[in-house]
Amino acid sequence: MKVGWIGVGNMGKPMAKHIQEHVSEFTVCDLNQEAAIDILEDGGIWAETPAECAKDKDVVFMSLPMPQDVEKVSIGESGIIESVKKNSVVLDVSTNSLAMVKKLHKLFNEKGVEFLDCPVSGGVIGAMNKDMSIMVGGQESTYNQIKSTLDAMGDKAIYCGPVGSGTICKLSHQLFSALLLGITTEVLTSGVKAGMDLDTLVDAISRCASAKNPPFDNWKESKEYNFEGNEMSFFLELAAKDVRLACEMGRENKVPMDMANIIEQKVIEAMNNGWGKKNSGIVRKIIADRAGVKLDYAPGGFSG
Repeated sequence: MKVGWIGVGNMGKPMAKHIQEHVSEFTVCDLNQEAAIDILEDGGIWAETPAECAKDKDVVFMSLPMPQDVEKVSIGESGIIESVKKNSVVLDVSTNSLAMVKKLHKLFNEKGVEFLDCPVSGGVIGAMNKDMSIMVGGQESTYNQIKSTLDAMGDKAIYCGPVGSGTICKLSHQLFSALLLGITTEVLTSGVKAGMDLDTLVDAISRCASAKNPPFDNWKESKEYNFEGNEMSFFLELAAKDVRLACEMGRENKVPMDMANIIEQKVIEAMNNGWGKKNSGIVRKIIADRAGVKLDYAPGGFSG
């Protein structure tokens, strides 16, 4: 297999080197040739432009910082689209915009080239150790065709669906990660300012119900969208009281509680719907209904 790789930054380079070990010909292109010296020393071929890198290749990878970089490399002057052959595969492992992914898929498809969005997650260390999630959007038959190549790069490749699906999954993960960072910091800051030392607070919370379970495990186990309360439920009215008291504690200590106040407002809205005796997870319905989304299933509620 002949492979072209464009972009050997902090994550791109270790991924490229893993792919290089499993192909018959490997061509690399980057703005900085020095970044690819070890790849060239291992038999890689240098290309001055993306078009040169893509010429006569079976598969072309891009690992680039920004959507505009992917666009330029793909369809700009001396871009991939000028030379890539029909029936080849272009894979974008960058974290791209959904609109850009769909645009490039259309343009490559018009040339008879299959475009897959394949964003990755795992960080630089994960890229080095092949401990990578690879979220793939595009034709499933093409995914199956190049799966062994992806496996050379990371150990957790997953087919997500039509083009753009990989990008949706990756961007959703990034938002989830950012929100967790903000929420965790807000909660700990409030507790510390109220008088707790950080180590004890972290240890105490980590032993509680919500913190000791991975956040998506209960979604995986859930089978229905049902928030009817029963004797095992943590009722919404109790969750509303607890959230209110936590927010009051933050306000008493002059801690900005942006995210906490947002969830408190959703809890209040749910209470005004008469859901006090429902399972506290019914707050999810407020969010989903506003988006016009019907979740097929959802787990229980807040942890008591």
